[in-house]
Amino acid sequence: MTKRTQLATFACLCGASIVIWWHSLVVTLRLALEAEAYTHILLVVPLSIALIYLQSKTLPMSSESSASAGSLLLVGALLIAGFARWGLPGPDDLCLSFSMIALVTWWIASVVFCFGLRAFRSFLFPLCFLFWMVPIPAAALDRIIPFLQNESAIAARVLFRMAGVPVTQDGIVLDIPGLSIEVARECSSIRSSLLLIVITMVLAQLFLRSGWRRTLVIAFAIPLAVAKNGLRIFVIAELGTQVDPGFLSGKLHHQGGIVFLAIAVVIVVVLIWILRRSESSRSRPLESR
Repeated sequence: MTKRTQLATFACLCGASIVIWWHSLVVTLRLALEAEAYTHILLVVPLSIALIYLQSKTLPMSSESSASAGSLLLVGALLIAGFARWGLPGPDDLCLSFSMIALVTWWIASVVFCFGLRAFRSFLFPLCFLFWMVPIPAAALDRIIPFLQNESAIAARVLFRMAGVPVTQDGIVLDIPGLSIEVARECSSIRSSLLLIVITMVLAQLFLRSGWRRTLVIAFAIPLAVAKNGLRIFVIAELGTQVDPGFLSGKLHHQGGIVFLAIAVVIVVVLIWILRRSESSRSRPLESR
């Protein structure tokens, strides 16, 4: 294939995917705009395209297509889509998840078909990152959110005790002098927790070279997500009991998640900076030899 033919074929395959998966795309976009557990989906395609663009400057696009491997993946994507639509005995949200898995598989297959396996390996992370577009099924959220509620309550209890505030915990309910706090489902911070993990993955990919350091940073983001929600509960409760009761129902309570997300991102950036310096210090002796 010539480069022009590659690009034209890729555009046609992407256009076909929009037609085939139009309904699933619309439903997923509606979820991302309306439900806090899916807000991160809005970032996935722009971030993936940006990563591919940045990597393409140092990794030239291969002109060797892999039609056979790409065709197999395209057929596989259609089979998954057919299974999601007609063969999956499950709730609608699970069917939607499988349908979006099929769509992302089709996009990856299009890259392999048009640009080859070498291009797929070169852009492995940004292509696989697209799977974050798959909506998390409700059954999985029903396990994740209670986990975040409980662990956030524990983190807040630890902070209260560190601050010398008498506190007792009964499940997801914390009692401090003058206030009883329930870490409700809406207070699980599922939105900012998923955003933190997504942002951490991208930052680790951009600024770290070794796989174990990237894995370490991403793994660190999970307890950090819990800790930042515990900090949010602690700060709002302390401000509400010690400064002004209005903090308990004010903007910091309902819209302050971005503040604590920013704090967590700063911590991630600092950790990446430390690990990046360790990579540089290890590479200098090798270069001097």
